[in-house]
Amino acid sequence: MLTEATEQQKRSYAEQGFLVVEGFLDDRELGEWRAAVGRAVEARGRQVVPPRSVAEDNSPAAKSEAQEYYDRVFTQRLNLWQTDEDVRRLMLQPALGRWAADLAGVDGIRIWHDQALIKERYANPTAFHLDVPFWSFTSADAITIWVALDDATLQNGCLHYIPGSHLARKFDNVEIGSYLGSLFDIYPEWADVPPVPCPVAAGGALFHNGLTFHGAGANLTPGRRRAMTCAYMPDGSVFNGIRNVLPPDYFATLTVGQVLDNDAQNPLVYSRRHQ
Repeated sequence: MLTEATEQQKRSYAEQGFLVVEGFLDDRELGEWRAAVGRAVEARGRQVVPPRSVAEDNSPAAKSEAQEYYDRVFTQRLNLWQTDEDVRRLMLQPALGRWAADLAGVDGIRIWHDQALIKERYANPTAFHLDVPFWSFTSADAITIWVALDDATLQNGCLHYIPGSHLARKFDNVEIGSYLGSLFDIYPEWADVPPVPCPVAAGGALFHNGLTFHGAGANLTPGRRRAMTCAYMPDGSVFNGIRNVLPPDYFATLTVGQVLDNDAQNPLVYSRRHQ
């Protein structure tokens, strides 16, 4: 794994709200990530989140048209670090936390949730959206790493970012639905800014701010496009009342404004104060 961000990379991230890092993992590490994530996803089966987290209904009940569309955007499995020791070891590497903290410009970083994202063959595009408004804390410094386990190309659904959009520092959002550009109904001032496509070879990584507008194209190929991601929360962030992936028993104990520092749910991955 590349050891640390350069000053130029930090500046680019601060200005653009995203960063492409080619060759983030070496070949051995890429094989390790692929194997660990593959085993963890298979073991999880149809369950999107770990037991005792957000309830998941796997019954064959009728779904809305919007949900049917969303189910064909990607296969996702969250918080694999909580149910697989190999993924836990990878996600809790201090080196990953240092990258996230350095780019975000914060002193400490905690895992919010990891997420395997697999665009299946001929999967739907991912509508433009923001990340932070879905989560249980409100921060302009949240950051996500997106590691390509397969080559992410224009043909199979690589990510696209709206450069500088994180600087709007607004938290209005839309659901990920069938209208690719519905976010721009809320942010019309950004509608004419060309998205930047970010194809990246397997082993490369993308970092993006939690307020950067982003989406992904359709998978127009017969192969899968696998990625492993992890969203990071700045240490000291506080609860905003949204449940998101918080387990019900923990959620029930929280009050708005309380610091989210439960190491069983959101472990501290890196802190300059603890070096």
